[in-house]
Amino acid sequence: MPPASIIAKMPRSWETATAGGMPVLCPKCGNDNDKVIDSRSSDGGAVIRRRRECLDCEMRFTTYEQIRSSGRLMVIKKDGSRVLFNRANVMRGIVAACGKRPVSEDAKEGVCEGLEAELQRVFDREVPSVEIGRRVASRLREIDQIAYIRYASEYYAFRDLEELAEEVNQLQARTQPGPNQSSLFEEK
Repeated sequence: MPPASIIAKMPRSWETATAGGMPVLCPKCGNDNDKVIDSRSSDGGAVIRRRRECLDCEMRFTTYEQIRSSGRLMVIKKDGSRVLFNRANVMRGIVAACGKRPVSEDAKEGVCEGLEAELQRVFDREVPSVEIGRRVASRLREIDQIAYIRYASEYYAFRDLEELAEEVNQLQARTQPGPNQSSLFEEK
């Protein structure tokens, strides 16, 4: 069975997924007979999110189209070794941190997509693994504080409870925006 979230590699007609490029398969029935219900751009136009409906089984699902750079991003690990950037590794860490927290799959995907787009934009060919961890932690802090603490405890490798308590105190001391209030400044 195909994955629920399919990344399309080529642009498609707004009427059907098979009008151009590669077909998009329904995650439920596996057919490539669908129509686009809604399209929206995200990440400053770098990604197009499309809601689709299978014309055979009527299941609705989401696809994402994005430009892939030809250069491969290498991650410089703490021991100095270099490996290819693997989005699945990042997602595994996010999923583990979110555990049984009320964080939607879309929010987790959003963290991963935003991170990957930012890394491609900011770093030419190589990115230190500590930068990836710092940026994931920053994004998780805005989504769910418990998931952030879980991730931070692994990423920052707290030596004792005092270090963990200090991080929790700093998190609690941060001013929290209201439900309808947007941030004026991005935290780096």
